[in-house]
Parts: sequence; C-alpha cells; structure tokens
Amino acid sequence: MPNKQSRFLIDTYFAAFNAGDTKKMESLVTEDLIHEVNQGERRVGKDKFWSFNVHMSRCYKERLSDIVLFVNEEGTRAAAEFIVHGTYINTDEDLPPAHGQTYDLPAGSFFEIRDGRIARITTYYNLQNWIDQVKSAEEGETGDLTGET
Repeated sequence: MPNKQSRFLIDTYFAAFNAGDTKKMESLVTEDLIHEVNQGERRVGKDKFWSFNVHMSRCYKERLSDIVLFVNEEGTRAAAEFIVHGTYINTDEDLPPAHGQTYDLPAGSFFEIRDGRIARITTYYNLQNWIDQVKSAEEGETGDLTGET
C-alpha cells in the first residue's frame, strides 16, 4: 500500500476516534489485529479490539489533537504523536475513582498496515502522568501535566 493511501487510512482512523465512531475504527482493522496498549495486555483479534473499545467508551471520553503522523515510504508502517484530551467518566479497574476529572496526556501510537487495513496498533503513554492529573483534579488542583511550558 503506497504511503499516501496508508496516510489516508490512519487519518481516517484518528478522525473516527475523535468522532467516537468505534464501528468505523473497527472497519479499518484486520480480523487478526494485534492491539497493544502500554500497562495492558496484548489483544489479538478484531473481537478483542471491539471489547476494548466498549470498555474505553464506558470509562473515558477522549479526543486527540496536535497529531503528527509519519508513514514509511512503502506504506507498511506508521507512527503518530498526539495529545489526548479526556474526561474520566467511570472508574476503571485498579485506577483512582472517576469523578469527571479532565486530563491532557501526551501519547504515541505505532501502526502496521497490511492489505489496506491496520494490522497492529501499539500505543504508549505515561500512566503515572495520567494518575497524577486525575488525582490532582480530584483534589481540586488545576494544571497541565503534559510537560509543555
């Protein structure tokens, strides 16, 4: 898949994410998708990606900004850096209680592209940064912990 088509695929994925359109996101991945999120388990299969999206939609409301996308010349790999702007709406397992806290979190994702679909998504972010923001918001503090000055 040429670079231009792969860039369009990933741009479409991020647009679907920002629209909360998980069905569209799921339509862009392979049946044997490998989905890896730091601090979490490796999920293999579109059905596990669907379950993950259901869980995330229940606990978080997120949108991405400042997306910088890189795609290799062959169009088989891509990487993106972005800021996650979110609201923690329902308590997630083993994490602090949710009370509608907001956060801004730098993150990045790596993609493998095969046959016009996303075959792997690996996402990294600083979980401790997120926890610190959620706890400080819970305590009534404000501040941007993205590391930007």
